[in-house]
Amino acid sequence: MLQIRPNDQSMLLNAGRLLQQYVVDNYVKIESGRLRWVKEHQGDIRSELYQGLHDALHVGETNAENIGKRTILSSSFIGGRRDMTQRYEDGMAIVLNGGKPDIFLTMTCNPSWSEITSELLPFQTPQDRPDLLTRIFRSKFEKLKNDVINKGVLGKVKSYMYVTEFQKRGLPHVHMLLVLESNDKLRDPKDYDSMVRADLPKLECEPQLHEAVIRHMIHGPCGIINRKSPCMKDGHCKKRYPKQFLDETRQGTDSYPEYRRRFDESVSLGRDRSVDNRWVVPYNPWLLLKYDCHINVEICSSIKSIKYLYKYVYKGPDRVAVEVHKGSYMDEVQQYVDARWICAPEALWKIFRFTLYRLYPSVERLQIHLPNRHQVRFYDHQQIADVLNNERNSKTMLTQFFALNLRDPQARKYLYREIPEHYCWNKRGMEWHRRRSTRKVIGRIYTVSPSEGDKFYLRLLLSHVTGPTSWEYLLTNNGMTFSTFKKSAEDRGFLETDHSIRDCLVKATSLRMPYALRRLFVTILIFCEPTDVRGLWNEFFTHMVEDYQTANNVVESDLTNMLLKDLNELLNLHGKKIDDYDLPSLPPNTIDRGAVPSIIQEELAIDIPNEDI
Repeated sequence: MLQIRPNDQSMLLNAGRLLQQYVVDNYVKIESGRLRWVKEHQGDIRSELYQGLHDALHVGETNAENIGKRTILSSSFIGGRRDMTQRYEDGMAIVLNGGKPDIFLTMTCNPSWSEITSELLPFQTPQDRPDLLTRIFRSKFEKLKNDVINKGVLGKVKSYMYVTEFQKRGLPHVHMLLVLESNDKLRDPKDYDSMVRADLPKLECEPQLHEAVIRHMIHGPCGIINRKSPCMKDGHCKKRYPKQFLDETRQGTDSYPEYRRRFDESVSLGRDRSVDNRWVVPYNPWLLLKYDCHINVEICSSIKSIKYLYKYVYKGPDRVAVEVHKGSYMDEVQQYVDARWICAPEALWKIFRFTLYRLYPSVERLQIHLPNRHQVRFYDHQQIADVLNNERNSKTMLTQFFALNLRDPQARKYLYREIPEHYCWNKRGMEWHRRRSTRKVIGRIYTVSPSEGDKFYLRLLLSHVTGPTSWEYLLTNNGMTFSTFKKSAEDRGFLETDHSIRDCLVKATSLRMPYALRRLFVTILIFCEPTDVRGLWNEFFTHMVEDYQTANNVVESDLTNMLLKDLNELLNLHGKKIDDYDLPSLPPNTIDRGAVPSIIQEELAIDIPNEDI
């Protein structure tokens, strides 16, 4: 909620802005189908809010507590939405650095472990002792990590990550992704068969393994046998069981191999139910026998599996599907708590402070911002002048990266994202220092959307230019200094040309009416990111204003203003405005800032039946 103490003249305007902020942030359901309009106009509404902040400062508001208030869960809070998003992107950074994952391993707690059952009192069940379930599972998983990561029982591990989750009934389980060294990569079906099996062992040949597979690695029952199984959706099993019989392992079409499942006699499980090789979940025999629990081991055979696997690993906890509205105050902490499903083992896992996530190598997230547009943290009791005058607040990872390149010639041969591999960031001193330890770290610049304008092109420059020493360095190329990072990136050849966009507009000029051409031009601005917007404007200006000339005998300046006004209205539907692009500026008198907001005009324009009055 934006809290402003304005003078009496601006009180009404700020009240309207507060209402618009409430509508945008909480997605309140507006009658008569107005919600879609609000979503499309978020950018314009937020710009009004920023203007409201400027109004507050103008009238003398200097207390930080009264300028704005919005409670969020930062990315440092484990389990929050931002944390999950950042961890997913960290995982993708590891993929870019080390290649696709080779093995997907899932380990689930076995409540029948002897270490658990031996500690139960008479008439107790494992679910009565969630502390035992939690601590024993964590102990078993630490041993599994030692076997897999340190001893390399599945191959020498180059990088890894894992996430601990909890089933609705409370049993903890872990998803782990492993990237193997190049010499231990699994390249063909013979390598797959040496590590993973998906069949029922012969009872007479491998009795212990046979019992373990029957007990832990049989899927279901589902399908015709049990249509109410949790894995059923639209009458089919989401895991695609039962599988097909196959004489040999082969590459699959959905990122996983199709494992060998030979036709054999079925095995009875009692209660008139029997299973065969089609129902076996892939497993590693050695791990299954040692840990006596459900351990699913899958080979990641295709590059297509990367995004699915990492999003599955970081999909987040279960939540109850309800919607909660609590006033106009935007509080992500309360949203996190409301309707959240937390079982006893999960609560105890956090009470014991056991690790929920881990990845190797670690990822250093690198700040990116435009000049003097970085985020600053402050306390609500501080004065704004004190915050702005604090020298520490002017230092960021990016500005200190420039300073590092000025004082250390060795750093100039690295890109921004490569700096963490050779230098470490000191948060207390706000400085980069040469890395002394052998700890492996990779860097990742925060993701920036093309809709963020020049910030997107700044990231593009930082991803390709080594050793920049200032903002001016990035804006300068071949002795020429540019006004925007986009133009600098274009001059350096980092952006594609607009040939295909121009061809599209040329064809449209011979087929479409001027109003349709204007809509096409706006679509290209928003979704195609053209590099030479002004050039396209100059070339197709006359085609977009043909209907204006027919209707009125006007001069070129008036035609320009009319076109800009129409384009601005179309851009507003997508949360954009003329000022976001390299186009002529819209005259101030074109927009009546004192007029009633259009969202209110639309509501007032609704016809009210007499019976309702």
